[in-house]
Amino acid sequence: MQIKAAKRLAVIGLTALGVYMLSALGVYERLEAALNERIEAGRMLNVTYTDTATPAPAAPAIALETGQPSPAPTPGTDPAPVPETPRPSPETLSVVLDSGAEEALETTIQGGLSIKNETDYSPDINAILANGPQLSLPAEGPQILIIHTHGSEAYTQAGLDRYDAEDNSRTSDTRYNIVRVGDELAGIFEEAGLKVIHDREIYDYPSYTGSYTRSGAAIEEYLDQYPDIAMVIDLHRDALGADGVVYKTVAEEQGVCASQVMLLVGTDASGLEHSNWQTNLSLALYLQQKVSEEHPTLMRPVSLVQQRYNQHLTPGSMIIEVGSSGNTLQEALAAIRLFGNSAAPALAALTESAEE
Repeated sequence: MQIKAAKRLAVIGLTALGVYMLSALGVYERLEAALNERIEAGRMLNVTYTDTATPAPAAPAIALETGQPSPAPTPGTDPAPVPETPRPSPETLSVVLDSGAEEALETTIQGGLSIKNETDYSPDINAILANGPQLSLPAEGPQILIIHTHGSEAYTQAGLDRYDAEDNSRTSDTRYNIVRVGDELAGIFEEAGLKVIHDREIYDYPSYTGSYTRSGAAIEEYLDQYPDIAMVIDLHRDALGADGVVYKTVAEEQGVCASQVMLLVGTDASGLEHSNWQTNLSLALYLQQKVSEEHPTLMRPVSLVQQRYNQHLTPGSMIIEVGSSGNTLQEALAAIRLFGNSAAPALAALTESAEE
């Protein structure tokens, strides 16, 4: 009996020692943080955790950066990206954040003519640029559809831009969420002579799950009614952050306080059919190049991902991320004006003549 009791005491002692060592090494904290990140990624689609180390100068030509492929999504569910761990930026801006973070760090993600590739594909960037966008806009009827899969996405509250948050940096009030940014882009495009449909529906509230299914069904309805729609823009705002810190992107453009903008292109690397992705990529690179020529720091790298995000429904589809949850609405509006004023003439140049 004494031997058994001694063995039990030894086991208890070793277990306690092991727990103490794991705690001292921070393993439990890291496991808890990883679990929280998984929960957050599942709740907030298109959250991107970006490396914000001191960036290198933008390359003069298209650069292809190879990242780690994301896992294929489960059929019928909204896919979630694989988070990366950001390194803090030295520039800190104190703001009040709905997300509960105590600070927002400014970061300028050097993009310009570059691609962040999260697939195993190796597209010939120079050939794509040389061939130009493999897309034309119809002379008659609606040309562009702007939609918001996550229409409740909003920004850090500041100045007069105040709203009742229904979740972290989210509101169904279209005066303050990403739909307001869509209004601005639609207006700029229309002033340039482009014909735009702006769907202002909220597809992610009150239920976030299935938002891509709902927005996809809406896109199909529009295409049934207007089959000549050549371009579908799914307009979002990004969310950058980890460990209680939120990042705001900053375009270092003279005379304007603006966020940055990112174009995201899906592929068929998840195993789901998507024959349009290379056409979509050619259009994204075309716009990236045109906008970067006028605003060198506005654009983050084009993101090439495995998931298709409804972009298989028509050529000319892309996600546009305007700013992050750490940005204010006014910074996002400034960014979309810079983007739109450069992108609009580039798109107008693709319009077919009436004779065609």
